[in-house]
Amino acid sequence: MEAGSSQLAEAPADHNLEVGEEGRDPESNALHKPLLKRNTTLSSNPLALVGAKVSHIESLDYEINENDLFKHDWRSRSKVQVLQYIFWKWTLAFLVGLSTGLIATLINLAVENIAGYKILAVVHFIENERYLTGLVYFTGANLLLTLFASVLCVCFAPTAAGPGIPEIKAYLNGVDTPNMFGVTTLVVKIFGSIGAVSAGLDLGKEGPLVHIGSCIASLLGQGGPDNYRLKWRWLRYFNNDRDRRDIITCGASSGVCAAFRSPVGGVLFALEEVATWWRSALLWRTFFSTAVVVVILRTFIEICNSGKCGLFGKGGLIMFDVSDVVVTYHVMDVIPITIIGILGGILGSLYNYLLHKVLVVYNLINQKGRIHKLLLALTVSIFTSVCLYGLPFLAKCQPCDPSVQEICPTNSRSGNFKQFNCPDGHYNDLATLLFTTNDDAVRNIFSSNALKEFQPASLLIFFGLYCILGLFTFGIAVPSGLFLPIILMGSAYGRLLGIAMGSYTKIDQGLYAVLGAASLMAGSMRMTVSLCVIFLELTNNLLLLPITMIVLLISKTVGDSFNPSIYEIILDLKGLPFLDANPEPWMRNLTVAELADAKPPVVTLCAVEKVSRIVEVLENTTHNGFPVVDEGVVPLMGLATGATELHGLILRAHLVQVLKKKWFLPEKRRTEEWEVREKFDWVELAERDGTIEEVAVTRNEMEMYVDLHPLTNTTPYTVVESMSVAKAMVLFRQVGLRHMLILPKYQAAGVPPVVGILTRQDLRAHNILLAFPHLQGSKNREKKHKISPPSSANEKLSDCSG
Repeated sequence: MEAGSSQLAEAPADHNLEVGEEGRDPESNALHKPLLKRNTTLSSNPLALVGAKVSHIESLDYEINENDLFKHDWRSRSKVQVLQYIFWKWTLAFLVGLSTGLIATLINLAVENIAGYKILAVVHFIENERYLTGLVYFTGANLLLTLFASVLCVCFAPTAAGPGIPEIKAYLNGVDTPNMFGVTTLVVKIFGSIGAVSAGLDLGKEGPLVHIGSCIASLLGQGGPDNYRLKWRWLRYFNNDRDRRDIITCGASSGVCAAFRSPVGGVLFALEEVATWWRSALLWRTFFSTAVVVVILRTFIEICNSGKCGLFGKGGLIMFDVSDVVVTYHVMDVIPITIIGILGGILGSLYNYLLHKVLVVYNLINQKGRIHKLLLALTVSIFTSVCLYGLPFLAKCQPCDPSVQEICPTNSRSGNFKQFNCPDGHYNDLATLLFTTNDDAVRNIFSSNALKEFQPASLLIFFGLYCILGLFTFGIAVPSGLFLPIILMGSAYGRLLGIAMGSYTKIDQGLYAVLGAASLMAGSMRMTVSLCVIFLELTNNLLLLPITMIVLLISKTVGDSFNPSIYEIILDLKGLPFLDANPEPWMRNLTVAELADAKPPVVTLCAVEKVSRIVEVLENTTHNGFPVVDEGVVPLMGLATGATELHGLILRAHLVQVLKKKWFLPEKRRTEEWEVREKFDWVELAERDGTIEEVAVTRNEMEMYVDLHPLTNTTPYTVVESMSVAKAMVLFRQVGLRHMLILPKYQAAGVPPVVGILTRQDLRAHNILLAFPHLQGSKNREKKHKISPPSSANEKLSDCSG
């Protein structure tokens, strides 16, 4: 699926884009309908929101292109070269883990010190009862930090805004996301995350760390940024979509591990949530990468515990240790555990629904230009700062419990009993939750020091505030993650339920907070296995395993009955053509031949083709794959004379390289194997550089010929025309295809060897229903596929592309 890939109809003349208007931000989303306008026909140039930028998107070539060059290279590789290739794969996995661990440590050190000194300065004003000055200082510091992060995203790297996880999911699903893994995006993501998290906004660094790990992996795999790329030969072996997919998967798992210090959870997160394609060798490499990350984090923890990292303390690398709590529960505890699971599913799906509405509104604001993006981010920052500073004044001061071992009260950067505005010997429980970093807030609400540490009124205020902030903070032009806001919301109602249960339960209130956080994450993100392991590694308590599993299963089941996961909703809003794992039931009532009939005739090339024909096809179509047919073959026994052989499939990028290198023949003939190896090698063909506009062909060259035999993928994936769309979609997704050829059920003279081509866009439920509106009544009505009926029943799928 590229620019101009298979669509449902001819695009209207007005694409509803305001690109290039004076005074309009060229990097803003200039689409009239949020987030991507869904017409009854699709634009001829597929668009999607990548980060906060509207981009043209393509599909990726995950399939091995088995042409003559590849086969020769594979046969000629020595054992030493094979071992060298494997060695460098593991070396890249090590470098990904090492770099991600170091950058995660840098981010944590910066956040803890910036936020720590800011809080200590405000505490000084509060101790002197200069409350208004403290508010101005607190709000102003947060405003500057937010402005710093927002300016970086708006002006330098719009793709760095947001968590980045939906785009990574789409990339590993087979969708190219332009500028998503560049060096500018990486730098902005790092420093933008430091600014946004230090500003006290209701967001986490977990999502950005996943994106950062993926950026590092992509840059290492291709030898650096585009303008300064290393040209080492061994690096060129990884400069293809298939190997880059594996490396980016290692980066994503390393990012989760760096965020939660959860190596197994990071691997399972990549397997369950972001990766579409998986194999055992990739499992080992991702595990190796996360192991390296853990070693780096543990090393810096040991260094920082000696006081060499400024204000960096226990809060930097979040590890909410509740292993000292004895977990005991009886049969009656199944009731509150079930309630938590049901609440998590309901509230998680409600959060997804409301966030969807907020993102639609934010898009209308953001598309007005850069100034509006900045103003929106600054408005959210001011509101957040005023609430975090002002609401603790509403709470009553609580006397310190002398039986508690921790210092009470305290006005240091962290601590479970913040004095804030209270007299000596008293603490402000709401300030303990609000007037601190998000990491420390989670640690405090998970604490199991005292049963009456937090009052129900304070927890209700905390829950209500973070529900509001969680909805209105995500979507502004800063790097942001969803994990921590959801954990904060869930832990609040979990602890409230623990207080309500009182003596009727043996489970500690802190553990109820853990279960509440797990339930809301499962209810919103719909993950189970990876979340379970992440929480076990996070809390360091294996006794939580049975009840955590029950909560996660209930929450996911309840949430699935209402709407899709939050990442699926964001993918749909951004317009990224993500193929789901499960086809729609009504797809079994449709064959691939019917899809082919709804498209214009497929564009084919001859095995020895005229240069003028190739130029004409490339200039007048936007397709990225063309079937190659050979009419000069001797028919097989029993096959009628005049039959045509399907030789294979050739990519647009390979045709462009042929034209650029002027590999032309004066006469129509088939070349020898040595001739093509003089001009091309397999590694070079794996790269996708150049367009037809960059090629100049003379009039005399137009009359020459090109032998496409050695460049054609002779083993493309094919399906017979009677196969159901559901079965074809499963094959397309699991193998990671870009093109799928449809062959006729019967072969005879006069019957074309290929009926059509299926691409990613052709297999999307939204597009099929526009071309076949009668299927609307038979499909299961899932909310994520709700669309308006097409204006015309004659709309058709366009011809082949990828």
